Amino acid sequence: MSTASSRPVRLGPRSVTALVLVSVIGLIAFCWPLFADAGSAVTSHAGDAPWLFAALLPLLVAVVVATVADCGMDAKAVAMLGVLAAVGAALRPLGAGTAGLEPMFFLMVLSGRVLGPGFGFVLGAVTMFASALLTGGVGPWMPFQMLSMGWFTMGAGLLPAPNGLRGRGELLMLSAYGFVAAFAYGTIMNLQGWVLLQGLSSGISFQPGAPLDENLVRFLAYVTATSLGWDLGRAVLTVVLTLTVGGTLLRALRRATRRANFEAQVTFEAPEKPSAGEPPHRTYVTYEPE
Repeated sequence: MSTASSRPVRLGPRSVTALVLVSVIGLIAFCWPLFADAGSAVTSHAGDAPWLFAALLPLLVAVVVATVADCGMDAKAVAMLGVLAAVGAALRPLGAGTAGLEPMFFLMVLSGRVLGPGFGFVLGAVTMFASALLTGGVGPWMPFQMLSMGWFTMGAGLLPAPNGLRGRGELLMLSAYGFVAAFAYGTIMNLQGWVLLQGLSSGISFQPGAPLDENLVRFLAYVTATSLGWDLGRAVLTVVLTLTVGGTLLRALRRATRRANFEAQVTFEAPEKPSAGEPPHRTYVTYEPE
């Protein structure tokens, strides 16, 4: 059985629609301050906006989870989701606060690669939610972290040749993705926090209503000054772990996925009517992969 045929979640039309919906809302949540006028009511209540999206985004993520589950996420897939999310949540505090060394990111890359983009998005969001509960990091930023990690893990599932590329070439591709995506994750999370730090420094702080190009220059300066080293540590650790233990973990994930046989269809064969004097026939259950 191929890895693709044993993925626990396949993206159907409703799943794609839900993912696009939550992604569009998420992009609006991240980027709206860059396009709001200085005198608009939205800008004047910028401090309230994260709480609004904190209430809205988990509902949208729940819609995605329910929709993806409707496409075939059975008990075995939920069990694997729980195990991987628990491991990822436990890995995050190991390096948190130390130069951005967060080993959970390499696990998300490998899991998304093996289990596909639909499962990857759900896994990334659930893992970040679980780690926030574990570390006490619950706040208005948490939905943004859930969405960003969902995108991060889903991207690994969208990489090319999921069934054809193996060995060193695959590890190099995953390492390159992990390196770039680790910076992308840090950058988009910086965008969420940057708009709340108005006035701290006139040179790098967000200026409501300023031209887009000026604010982008300020944002790049802010990222360089505050988090470039942190993101570099996360990216380098992701590459190192992927190249050293990635092959072993990929084989383990693929073996577990094949054994789980997520998409096997259970069928019941009705017994034939026994002849007079014969004992009742048994009902046989068969598993047929799609």
